Amino acid sequence: MPATVSQRRTARQRLTSGLALKAFIYGLLTLGALVSLFPLYWMFNTAFTPGSEVIKLPPEFIPKNPSLENFHLVVKAAPNIWRWGANTLFIALVTMGLHVLFDAMSGYAFAKRRFPGSRVLFWLVIAALMIPGQVTLVPLYIMISDMRRVLTEITAGWPQYSVIVEAASNYGAVILPGLADVIGIFLMKQFIQTLPSELEEAARIDGASEFNIFTRIILPLSAPALAVNAIFAFQRYWNAFLWPLVVLQKQEYYTLQVGLSFVYRSEFGTNYGLLMAGAAMAAIPMIVFFFAFQRYFMAGIRIGALKG
Repeated sequence: MPATVSQRRTARQRLTSGLALKAFIYGLLTLGALVSLFPLYWMFNTAFTPGSEVIKLPPEFIPKNPSLENFHLVVKAAPNIWRWGANTLFIALVTMGLHVLFDAMSGYAFAKRRFPGSRVLFWLVIAALMIPGQVTLVPLYIMISDMRRVLTEITAGWPQYSVIVEAASNYGAVILPGLADVIGIFLMKQFIQTLPSELEEAARIDGASEFNIFTRIILPLSAPALAVNAIFAFQRYWNAFLWPLVVLQKQEYYTLQVGLSFVYRSEFGTNYGLLMAGAAMAAIPMIVFFFAFQRYFMAGIRIGALKG
């Protein structure tokens, strides 16, 4: 009997300590989530706060008089805002499609094809992660400038196509540097190398070409990784700011982020109400996008760690 009582007491202590540890972990995670979400909450809070109350001290964590005034001012100050949104959507979708295609092709080559120097070449590609984007900014800008000059010279005899050439020059300048990405190549390589090679061998025995193997076997089986890569690419190019700011030449071709950056600045300082309203308008599509494809975002965290 004493042994039984002692065992029960030990079991109760273990249960209590386990519940306490679980409560501590959940509390810690909840605190981390609140800290992470607070900037997002403050953005919307400021966006709905009338301009006269934005910089009031002490700040109001819940606006007493919520208003759409800042959103109206943003639309009034930036009549091209819907054009900028359409530009951003077009650039993000086209870049995402090309990104996914070329990353999948590269990942397939590194994962399933054996050629001299493949391993060295793969590690050279991975080493490119150590190069900051700012380092490649000037070389890329020079290449884009040369491309524009050549395009202008070629089409100089057809002035009727000047609008098309101008649009291609601006959109192409943003899209072309994003044709592939090291992270995307690595993600696709890690996923594709887990697919059974017997499927490819069986297809080759049946006379399938490499193109058919890639399009009819590899791509359908890689749908989860393709979805994750597409989501990350869309998110990245929807939020892109520095490169579009550098290469876009006319206001009608601005992306949403670039265009809005000129709206809330004036000689008198920064209008934080407009700033937060513009940021909220740019963030809402991505928030909806995240919740619609949340499970793919979570899958993206696991693919690189568990595959391969």
